[in-house]
Amino acid sequence: MSTHRQHFRSKGLDFSSAFFTSLTGFATALILAILVIILLNVFLNGWSGLSWRFVSTIPQKDFFEAGSAAVLPMIVGTTIRVFVMTLFVIPVGVITAIYLTEYASTTSLYTRVIRAAVNNLAGVPSIVFGLFGLGFFINFIGKNLDAALHTAGPQFGQPAVLWASLTLAVMTLPVVIVATEESLKAIPPGLREASLALGATKLETICKIVLPNALPGILTGAILAISRAAGEVAPIMFTGAAYYMADLPKKVTDQFMDLGYHIYVLSTQSPDIEKTRPILYATVLVLLLLTFSLNLVAIVVRARMRRAMRALH
Repeated sequence: MSTHRQHFRSKGLDFSSAFFTSLTGFATALILAILVIILLNVFLNGWSGLSWRFVSTIPQKDFFEAGSAAVLPMIVGTTIRVFVMTLFVIPVGVITAIYLTEYASTTSLYTRVIRAAVNNLAGVPSIVFGLFGLGFFINFIGKNLDAALHTAGPQFGQPAVLWASLTLAVMTLPVVIVATEESLKAIPPGLREASLALGATKLETICKIVLPNALPGILTGAILAISRAAGEVAPIMFTGAAYYMADLPKKVTDQFMDLGYHIYVLSTQSPDIEKTRPILYATVLVLLLLTFSLNLVAIVVRARMRRAMRALH
């Protein structure tokens, strides 16, 4: 046995390396196969229920019937909440990552506490974020705003697009912070040193040298945040999603219909699940297409920025 092993090693063959390479390749192929099967299943079962009327009209209240089912309010609501979430989470996440990377001392207790908080935040179940949004954003901030502004009836102290988006922003904040930190650390220290040597301040160096070069990585964090937030249901059940609305949301203090929550309703509250199944699959397909579209926009912007940066160099 040892003679054969030495013979193969003399020819450059390593059984352990070949075994683990094959094992990782098989695991990757298995994951891709599962993904393809899921996507094909959704596409084949949902394509028949997809139509222009289905995606461009407001449904009737009895949306379990094929003739009255539609998803326009859900598409609008999902897009708005993801967009508003992005407006909040990107600035806060980027500023936090800049502080941790460029200013904070790695041995400081304050820095270690912040990093521990970010890591723990990433492991909190999504349903907990929903309860947090209900208690903090709606019952505390919203109701106090209504009292301070003397509004006629609850405007801020009720579920709304704003509170659902803020809850999702808190949930996806660790994703943006980690991705931005890695992007900032990848910038060569020589660029910072050259900028400082030419007389630029630290803030000018960060704004004009570090951030433009780290922008593709920051957008990668935004893509990951969008991908996670687009399909989340638990955080928005308590903070903004509505069972049914006869109109589209007009302001950030309105409730909204959501594709993820609508899928949950179709799958759990239908009087005849077999009859509702085509509508359910079509709605899932719309959610996947919307998520891919939102990600595609960010990917295209990131690719153009990378090309522009290469052209400058």
